[in-house]
Amino acid sequence: MKVILQQDVKGQGKKGQMVEVSDGYGRNFLLPRKLAVEATADNMNTMKMQEKAKKAEEARQKALAEETAERLKGLTVKIYAKAGKDGKLFGTITSKELSEALMQQHNIDVAKQKIVQDEAIKSCGTYQVKCKLGFEISGTLNVIVAEEK
Repeated sequence: MKVILQQDVKGQGKKGQMVEVSDGYGRNFLLPRKLAVEATADNMNTMKMQEKAKKAEEARQKALAEETAERLKGLTVKIYAKAGKDGKLFGTITSKELSEALMQQHNIDVAKQKIVQDEAIKSCGTYQVKCKLGFEISGTLNVIVAEEK
């Protein structure tokens, strides 16, 4: 019996795959638990449409990531923080602060999880921060940390 999996099933396959299973396993386990649907022509068509929509969404997300990486080129974000002697900050500049400053100053939305800091920013100065935007696309953000007056 051929079925289309609705969820990942251990030992059988991933969601959206069409697999061949024994009749008893399909009728008595997979179908009643809504883990799979029978592979009819209608269900096969639905599966193909969902696959097509998923690929289109991935392409859109990749294009968005490429556009964001292009916009990040040459951008500089200026952050003001309280500092003590020798330009040492009281604390560090976090990814969340960088993300919020980028949104306020340039209206570019980059999630804080996508901002990768090699080392913590603990003093005033100029830094380059890498942003991993997904689909193996990354951009570089220039950050200037200045002392708050």
